[in-house]
Amino acid sequence: MFGIVRGSCPILRPTMAVLTLLFIAIIALLQPTQAQTYKIIHDFAGTASDGAGPQAGVTIDAGGNFYGTAGVIYKLTNKNGNWIFSPLYEFKGGVDGSYPFAKLVIGPDGTFYGTTNDNYGQDCQTLNCFGTVFNLSPPPTVPKTALTPWEETSLYHFHWFPDGAWPEVGPLVFDASGAIYGTTGSGGSHNCIYGCGTVYKLAPSGQGYTESVIYTFTGQADGAFPYGSVAFDQAGNLYTTASSQGTNNGGAIIELTPSTGGWTETTIHEFAPHTDGGAPIGGLILDKSGNLYGTTSAIGPYGGGTVFKLTPSGGSWDFKVLWAFGGGPGNSGPWGNLLLDAAGNLYGTTNNDGFYGVGSAFKLTPSGNRWTYTTLHDFCKDFPTCSDGAQPFSDLVMDADGNLYGTASIGGEYGYGVVFEITP
Repeated sequence: MFGIVRGSCPILRPTMAVLTLLFIAIIALLQPTQAQTYKIIHDFAGTASDGAGPQAGVTIDAGGNFYGTAGVIYKLTNKNGNWIFSPLYEFKGGVDGSYPFAKLVIGPDGTFYGTTNDNYGQDCQTLNCFGTVFNLSPPPTVPKTALTPWEETSLYHFHWFPDGAWPEVGPLVFDASGAIYGTTGSGGSHNCIYGCGTVYKLAPSGQGYTESVIYTFTGQADGAFPYGSVAFDQAGNLYTTASSQGTNNGGAIIELTPSTGGWTETTIHEFAPHTDGGAPIGGLILDKSGNLYGTTSAIGPYGGGTVFKLTPSGGSWDFKVLWAFGGGPGNSGPWGNLLLDAAGNLYGTTNNDGFYGVGSAFKLTPSGNRWTYTTLHDFCKDFPTCSDGAQPFSDLVMDADGNLYGTASIGGEYGYGVVFEITP
């Protein structure tokens, strides 16, 4: 723990590890804290019906029930303060796909839509093994038991070229006509080793959907490997992130403008990793003024990614880092989308940041031209068991009472992740 300085008499001096711990402790003391309560509402057991390793956050319906993915699709219902877990569907890895990483969304018809990343274990000569878009709906009759599975319908199977492959963590988005939009992390073109990725559209057509690629990434200034969701502004323009490539090899943000016969692409920002952050994995959100907010998962001024804002200005965009994370090695910053509340506060999680180095939940509060950072929870307070969970990839959602909910991908009672609640 201490090193020895050579000389006439030994002198103790702190090593770099000790200085690092002291620095972290000082920063933690300087950061604002809030009186909030952290609670686990479900521990994943790692069984076939219960699931494991939740990557995405939860979706809240009008009745206050939660839905999510953890290899299976599940529902959590609050019964007098106790949360009841119900498995709704277990993926088989065939036509229905496997590895549902993205967050579920509720479609215009009130049913659930999502993506799978793969079709593991199938004959890829006869079945495309590059992910699916699916719909999940309750059985047409009242379930006989809580274990009666819901009905899954595969809406589209990706082919790798030219339509894309492996939809990642970005949730689907609907437009006013009921069309579905999303991204694939690879495929689409041969510019990158597995393809640079696509933005796609599924338009309602009869009893099904017709798929079209509205943009194929090139790996040039526009970047490559879009993992996040898309976002629409009030004019119908679409925005998304590319996690890599670009002129500075830190990723990019593009705008797609609808035009006659297609979409016109404009690269509105290329990340300079050491100042802006790099590897934007999450998608973007917009406020009422048309400003964009997002995150980078790595690098930045202090090595752990950033939270940023893009403001439209005279036909271009002004980029500003709102907060820079310390973090550890790799993509330690936020992976999920940010949450913006009515007061203009931002919420999110980090993957390997935080006081214990395995993730945190945070809040950013605007104050004039500055933002105040508040730690809502540092995961793994009882290392190495991490009974409170660790390494959250998810976004946060807020209920009508202002409580926040999300998932951590590992840790908990059984080590397979948790669903948590943070009460202000």
